[in-house]
Amino acid sequence: MLLVTGGAGFIGSNVVAALNEAGRADVVVCDVLGHDGKWRNLAKRQLADIVPPAELLAWLDGRELDAVIHLGAISETTATDGDLVIETNFRLSMRLLDWCTENAVPFIYASSAATYGDGEAGFGDDATLPALKKLRPMNLYGWSKHLFDLSVAERVARGEKLPPQWAGLKFFNVFGPNEYHKGTMMSVLARRFDDIRAGRVVQLFKSHRDGIADGDQRRDFIYVDDVVRVIQWLLATPSVSGLFNVGTGKARSFKDLILSAYTALGSKPNIEYVDMPEQIRGSYQYFTQSEVDRLHRAGYNGGFTALEDAVAAYVRGYLDQPDRFR
Repeated sequence: MLLVTGGAGFIGSNVVAALNEAGRADVVVCDVLGHDGKWRNLAKRQLADIVPPAELLAWLDGRELDAVIHLGAISETTATDGDLVIETNFRLSMRLLDWCTENAVPFIYASSAATYGDGEAGFGDDATLPALKKLRPMNLYGWSKHLFDLSVAERVARGEKLPPQWAGLKFFNVFGPNEYHKGTMMSVLARRFDDIRAGRVVQLFKSHRDGIADGDQRRDFIYVDDVVRVIQWLLATPSVSGLFNVGTGKARSFKDLILSAYTALGSKPNIEYVDMPEQIRGSYQYFTQSEVDRLHRAGYNGGFTALEDAVAAYVRGYLDQPDRFR
């Protein structure tokens, strides 16, 4: 049996889909379904159980699991309830880590590229304490993830016992099917797709930095299928542990992302550039790009989908279909 926390969410539901497609019906999801239609992410799936987070530790008592894939979190970068975020993102993660350690169960968890803050300390996934302590996350979500990475690194440094396999994954800008419940946290492509299809103007930010063109702010966009393949590889390779970036290693612009959608639809671009709100100009990241050498050195050779191919798959297979769900 496999446990996927956050299994009704964006990445989690795609992991559950891949597990089902690989023949695993013994999948348990831990999540809050709420009232926003998130259940649709699981409507095509076969599950052994759905457990509310508040009942998870009691449910785990006496269970035998093949692995815990811990993707559940408050992931909004604008979250402000510090107590709730720490309880959900940090303290629950610590409890799951302890349970997996005590019961010798592999533990794969979601960290985040938000731990890198403004990128001043680079985007290298060095998991040693000195390297991690240099990072300065810029929001509460990133800090909560960073705290957990630090706690794991402390245990490693002290030679303390850990699960037989542990892997933290620093996801960069993931996009793809089943992100529709995320509201403002959806990818720009998902948020703007209906405008793109209808021929309405799509607004992107102007640049307020010398040497960078309007719309040329860059991110490491990675298709969710590539993220899922990394997780599947880890499940199949229990000898690998560590903290790893999960990105393509190639930054692309927001303009590239949106133009790829127009190309996938065979339609003419209609983009205009607007001033970035002054309140975010000082903290806005103009560039993020993962370093994926550690993942490759660990043996992963699954490759990453080119942006244009990923956008075409998403647009034609999901966004431009009556049923957008995987």
